[in-house]
Order: sequence, then structure tokens, then C-alpha cells
Amino acid sequence: MPFTPFHLGPALLLGLVLSAIFDLPTLLIASVIPDVEPFYVMYFQVSGYPLHGFFHSYLGSSILALLVVLIVYPLRNLLNGIIAFFRIPKEFSLKKILFTSFVGVYSHVFLDSFLYEEMAPFYPLDGNPFINILSAYGSYSVVYGLCSVAFFLGVLAYLYTIKRQG
Repeated sequence: MPFTPFHLGPALLLGLVLSAIFDLPTLLIASVIPDVEPFYVMYFQVSGYPLHGFFHSYLGSSILALLVVLIVYPLRNLLNGIIAFFRIPKEFSLKKILFTSFVGVYSHVFLDSFLYEEMAPFYPLDGNPFINILSAYGSYSVVYGLCSVAFFLGVLAYLYTIKRQG
């Protein structure tokens, strides 16, 4: 999904419902960071490079996950202030940020694998074994629908979280 907010739906839902496991700001950032690649390819009109290339593979996204950790961990106090503004309970730890970062980028690659034939999620192996799995149901409708429903449920989870705090 080139530079799209659709990935934020599952990240918001998982980050709130499973806040003991995931760091919400990290999950939100990590779930969209792979789309910097298609944005770059489109904006700079890079020819001969796929829209969803190396960083839309599990190997490439692993590098992005580490980059997210290197950015988020030093900024954790700033992010804590932002999260506190939204009244979301927060616990930062390097271990949690590291785990969450990998879950975020891998979920992005996984969801996009059903949509884009040019992807090679298991690079250096060629091909995309997921591309035709959902085609009978309308791959885009299924993935975008799932992400939209997850966003709606994430908003409900957020409202429940702040209501529970009183």
C-alpha cells in the first residue's frame, strides 16, 4: 500500500488491546515505515526499481525495524509526553520497543504480500507466494477491509481505554 494509513488500523488495534506486549507508538511507526520505499520510488520517479522492492521483504524490513528502534528509543521521553496527552498508559523498555518494531514491519510486509506481485517477501528468493491466495475474494477488498475494520475497532479500544481510566 504505497504511503497509506491503512496499516495504522491493525497497529492501533493490536497496540491498544495488547498494550502489555506492544509499544503503541513504535507499532504505529513501524507499521507504516516500509511505505517510505514506494513513496521514494514514486516521488523521485526511480526507473527499474519495483515500487515494493527490498524493504518490502522480511530481510529488508528487518533493517527498517532496527532503524525504528534507533529512532524511537532515544525519543521515548518525547513520545511518552505525546502518549500521555492521549491518556494511554505507557511503559517503555528497549526489549518491548525492539519486539514491537519487528512485529510492525513484518505485519506490513505480510499484508502487502497479498496485494503486490512485484514483491519478493522472502528475498533473496524470487517471487511472491501469497499473491493469488485471496484473489478469488478480491485481494484489495479483503486487505483494505480488514485494515478498515481494525481501525474502527482500534478507535473503540481507545475510547474504552480512556473511559476505563475515568
